[in-house]
Amino acid sequence: MKRIDLNCDLGESFGAWRMGDDDALLALISSASIACGFHAGDPTIMQYTVKQAIAHGVAIGAHISLPDLQGFGRREMRITPDEVHAMTLYQIGALHAFTQAAGTRLAHVKPHGALYNMAARDASLARAIADAVQQFDPQLHLFGLAGSALTDAGNAIGLATVAEAFADRRYLADGSLQPRNESGAVIDDVEQATEQAIGIAGEGHALTADGSHLKLHADSLCLHGDGTHALAFASRLREALQAAGLRIAAPGAI
Repeated sequence: MKRIDLNCDLGESFGAWRMGDDDALLALISSASIACGFHAGDPTIMQYTVKQAIAHGVAIGAHISLPDLQGFGRREMRITPDEVHAMTLYQIGALHAFTQAAGTRLAHVKPHGALYNMAARDASLARAIADAVQQFDPQLHLFGLAGSALTDAGNAIGLATVAEAFADRRYLADGSLQPRNESGAVIDDVEQATEQAIGIAGEGHALTADGSHLKLHADSLCLHGDGTHALAFASRLREALQAAGLRIAAPGAI
């Protein structure tokens, strides 16, 4: 049976402020990328989200970011590869402390927001992230935009890479994501996003912003836990993927 990972960015609450229904989403996904305090999350939220992910049998990953709490990690910064390397190690290490204390292990690393997009196109930043992941634990999977500089960098040094695609984001013809500040960049309609997900996972293509068809291989589909309709979308997407004959499982799962 063909398989696909269904991942979600979680643990993005902070202090008394809450974002998303993480507990409910964990029952529907196979991998969780947990914020490590740079764009969202805090030690208590990280610890709790790890505990809940374990309870649901969901693979745990470090969701690394630029240091931008106010901008939710979605603002680009001028940053060197050395800085990215250090920040990657720092954030992986922070989440690793909680997984180790809870008797489990990290499964993957995935950049967030602006860092994700920067590493998708900048080979030097991509290499910095990949090197940090390998140095921390060469058994970790590295998530990156399908066909990007980040997956190329991981492959080049022998990491297990996971080509990721987005059910709720619009693509450009070159395979990059349409910028969020442009109209239509985020697909809010549940049925449209589900249709795109099935097209990617089952048929290997997505409809782009200009109406063309983009060939797209994906090992994992991402949905955003901070969206207004995140829970309804996750439920509908899981149902549709299974109805299409796809097994939902984390990378490396038996």
